[in-house]
Amino acid sequence: MQFTGKRYLDYSSFIKSQFGERVQKISLDIGFSCPNRDGTKGYGGCTYCNNNSFNPDYCEPEKSIKEQLEKGISFFSKKNKITHYLAYFQAYTNTYSDIESLKNLYEEALKVPGVIGLAIGTRPDCITDEIIDYLSFLSKKYFISLEFGVESTLNKTLRNVNRCHTFEETKEAFNKCKNKGFHLGAHLIIGLPGETKRELLNHATEISKLPIDTLKLHHLQIVKNSVMAVQYKRNPENFKLFTSEDYIDFITEFIGYLRPTIIIERFISEAPKELLIAPKWNRIKNFEIVAKIDKKLTEKNMWQGKFYQKTNYFPPLACKSSIQ
Repeated sequence: MQFTGKRYLDYSSFIKSQFGERVQKISLDIGFSCPNRDGTKGYGGCTYCNNNSFNPDYCEPEKSIKEQLEKGISFFSKKNKITHYLAYFQAYTNTYSDIESLKNLYEEALKVPGVIGLAIGTRPDCITDEIIDYLSFLSKKYFISLEFGVESTLNKTLRNVNRCHTFEETKEAFNKCKNKGFHLGAHLIIGLPGETKRELLNHATEISKLPIDTLKLHHLQIVKNSVMAVQYKRNPENFKLFTSEDYIDFITEFIGYLRPTIIIERFISEAPKELLIAPKWNRIKNFEIVAKIDKKLTEKNMWQGKFYQKTNYFPPLACKSSIQ
């Protein structure tokens, strides 16, 4: 492992090694949709989804990209001495448009003073050769990160949550994008309905086979105004939600199966209090969870990649997790 004293590769250390300073992401909502929401592939979107559960207050799709970025920069510059930013196209599917429209949006963001790159969240089935070539071109001058929502490596789960794409499509998308000059990220939700603990651990094995640079993790949260909120109310027995203690214990084992060169961008994501239905962790802060994970890794003598060479072998399950 490089550029960190932790037992895993952490994103903040990576950014500081890359730029010599902290660089802040500024989230954007440009009003895009998704193919499983607008009828192209399906309706209703992903069952767990309510984008308001992770959009900051300054994300207002009726405002221009420039206005959203300037408001975000003003917000963060008051709190911290930060001078450089990444424009984070976060809400919904941010490559789901024609190439000329995307060029205009991305280039508007890059013209804002202080913005030195883009982070673009999208789906594996919403990327084209034209977009890949354009991002490759941009990466010669700017830091470009393309993040795919993988969510699960199991097709049965992807069907269950109405993703309307397969894990095979995920692998194909990553392989099309590798070695193009921009960074590749993946996102996983830990604890989607019907997944056993062994299957959850196997996500680490499968995700490690992809040509990704960074990984975002978070536990399943049930949020208001989502399809899953209705499912949870009707059949709560179908959901085995993590307690904070279980999740910390599980994630330290999960890390052991990850390829040691993957940068872990986050471990959890916290939905706003007014939207969160379950699980409620008594508002434990992100940094407190990270500190507990660091401590648990030391206690268990665990580190990223400890089991990576043994991808076909799982040792006895050590976690006292509610996930069976």
